[in-house]
Amino acid sequence: MIYPALEVEGLVNRFGRQVVHDGLSMQVRADEVFGIVGGSGAGKSVLLRTILGLQRPVAGVVRIAGADITRMTEAQLRHIKARYGVTFQQGALYSGLTVLENVQLPMLEHLELEPAALEELAMLRLRLVGLPADSAWKYPAELSGGMVKRAALARALALDPGLLFLDEPTSGLDPVSAAAFDELVLYLQKQLRLTIVMITHDLDTIFRTCNRVGVIVDGRMESDTLERIVEHPHPWIQAYFHGERARARLGAAHGA
Repeated sequence: MIYPALEVEGLVNRFGRQVVHDGLSMQVRADEVFGIVGGSGAGKSVLLRTILGLQRPVAGVVRIAGADITRMTEAQLRHIKARYGVTFQQGALYSGLTVLENVQLPMLEHLELEPAALEELAMLRLRLVGLPADSAWKYPAELSGGMVKRAALARALALDPGLLFLDEPTSGLDPVSAAAFDELVLYLQKQLRLTIVMITHDLDTIFRTCNRVGVIVDGRMESDTLERIVEHPHPWIQAYFHGERARARLGAAHGA
């Protein structure tokens, strides 16, 4: 049986009386770029933490390649975590480590390799994301915002994952740098046959990269192709995809 790369079924998350997710379900197919959007407080970050096994839901199931992670022990989760990579919104690089050392962290945890082999693998990841060789010896504070994003992406790819999670990958970048990062993501997705789940509020990124989009509204998720989701009647979806900036993007996409 071929399982979806990621499946969430009947997810419930609440904090006290606040219900964040109320039966949320979603499915991500292999080799696609799936975008997740939603308003402030919709629970995008909580959803990501639940999917990553960092938070246990009140109810529901999260499956990665058919394996239910909501019922796994920490030891079992460790093996699953080696199969996916994650970048967080601000990069989350360790400031006291060089870029090379940051990229090597997942390798040190999961692989048993000699230092020379670790360095070679880490340098390969840096080249893969378009960073110059001399960036390996720099510290995060010495990098531009775009370079921090690329270094974080190199670390996320350290263990050759098949599944990649990107949390607001272009936030804080100027339009040119954001477009270049989107192109890099698409290139890597095709070359490495990655399945990518991306949380973003950037309409340009959504239109450039996503095959399908899931929108969190009223504690649940509405998902479809980009062409269809923009026609969904929910007021928030209409406001998001048919605002002034979105109309310009839609018009460009349709040659208007």
